[in-house]
Amino acid sequence: MSFVPTIGLEIHAELKTGTKMFCGCANDPDERHPNINVCPVCLGHPGVLPTINREAVRKVIAVGLALNGKIAEFSKFDRKNYFYPDLPKGYQISQYDEPLVVGGSLKGVRLTRIHLEEDTARLLHQLPGAALGRSLTGGAGRDADYSYVDFNRSSVPLMELVTEPDIASAEQALEFAKELQLILRYLGASDADMEKGQMRVEANLSVAEPGGKLGTKVEVKNLNSFRAVKDAIAYEIDRQSKILEGDGTVIQETRGWDERGVTVSQRIKEEAHDYRYMPEPDLPPLTINREEVEEIKAGIPELPEAKRARFASEFKLTPEQTVLLTEDQDLASYFENAVSEFVAEKNEEQVGLLVNYLLSDLRGLMQKTGMGISELAEKIPPVNFAHLIALVAVGKISSRTAKDMLPKMLESGLDPHEIVKVADLGQIEDEFELVKIVTEVIDQSPQAVADYKKGKVSAIEALVGRAMGKLSGRGNPELLRKLFADQLSK
Repeated sequence: MSFVPTIGLEIHAELKTGTKMFCGCANDPDERHPNINVCPVCLGHPGVLPTINREAVRKVIAVGLALNGKIAEFSKFDRKNYFYPDLPKGYQISQYDEPLVVGGSLKGVRLTRIHLEEDTARLLHQLPGAALGRSLTGGAGRDADYSYVDFNRSSVPLMELVTEPDIASAEQALEFAKELQLILRYLGASDADMEKGQMRVEANLSVAEPGGKLGTKVEVKNLNSFRAVKDAIAYEIDRQSKILEGDGTVIQETRGWDERGVTVSQRIKEEAHDYRYMPEPDLPPLTINREEVEEIKAGIPELPEAKRARFASEFKLTPEQTVLLTEDQDLASYFENAVSEFVAEKNEEQVGLLVNYLLSDLRGLMQKTGMGISELAEKIPPVNFAHLIALVAVGKISSRTAKDMLPKMLESGLDPHEIVKVADLGQIEDEFELVKIVTEVIDQSPQAVADYKKGKVSAIEALVGRAMGKLSGRGNPELLRKLFADQLSK
């Protein structure tokens, strides 16, 4: 029997703020030394008082507006009580019944709420290297006997987004999570780097017979990559389906994703009442200023979905091209700045050429050098890249020369016109000089000549290629084709 999955997601994202959620400590995800960005507040010392990070509140409101949610006029913080070594106070300051954002939607999935809370500390079950382990444990190789707590992450602003159970497959869940990550980056709300733990996904899912009542919900945690999101949900759908096929019972529990490719039981799932929520007495309620909400709304940039639609319409790009260009906001801006150099001419051929070079050669150069587009743009600004494409489009340089020039542009920072002039890289247009090369290639290529004379027209491309090799890519391919055709017709 085929079972129908019902899936909802809970997604946490660390917000990109200067300081932590309830204290003045630096919010620095790149800090590698443990317990540096700490104070009595985020260490949970008795008697300390938290204060609300206004920047974090504004970023959650921006996310809510971008996702068409309803921004609360009144909101408050609550204490979520539970005991774990990474939570020194014995409770987490979160939001329960009065979140900042209610409702909204993304990719056809309804949102339940978006609220703001503090992150926990980080538990390290085995330290890298042996030196620190020896000093703490009294012997090398015993790190695994202990767990260490790093409080740098404690009280970092954390946004939690909860969806309705509208997702029907692992693929749809993956698409949702990727789009949310893009939106968070476009808004500057979070870097949402899953490898760094800045975005964490949890899935609540059940399976049931078609048309029947919902099945038993299981929560799956430890989804720290997009691959894990897809694989874990697919695995859990299959696991629950096999249990029901065998007339077994699925139990409500929390399971973790193991990178070996399975989910493993962690604990029986808690209910909301298990956390004994209570209003946070040390923080005032929030009355949301509507004028400030409108100000935040006015500052929201063009979002990925709208940008993809505009790129497709305005520049006649394919869906794949629009996705690749908009997956990095800086790359999309680079493209627009470059294409603006000649878009007034409405030359679709030049635009298409620019997109192809950008998505293949320029991105390849980024991968080879490890540079981001912003860093690379310091040496190859959009205007210089546009000039390179224009040189190819009008036949001043060959495609091969253009590919070779990109590293030279990166190294020198020069405009391609200057490089062509200094290095004499322009295409050779002199027919007398080209005829000598054509004659030489014909003499050295009897088989290709014979094929061409037998009616195999494509053989001429082999001859042109050999000529271009002798000319170091500087020959005009159209002129070479004409010259070969003329010589071979005699």
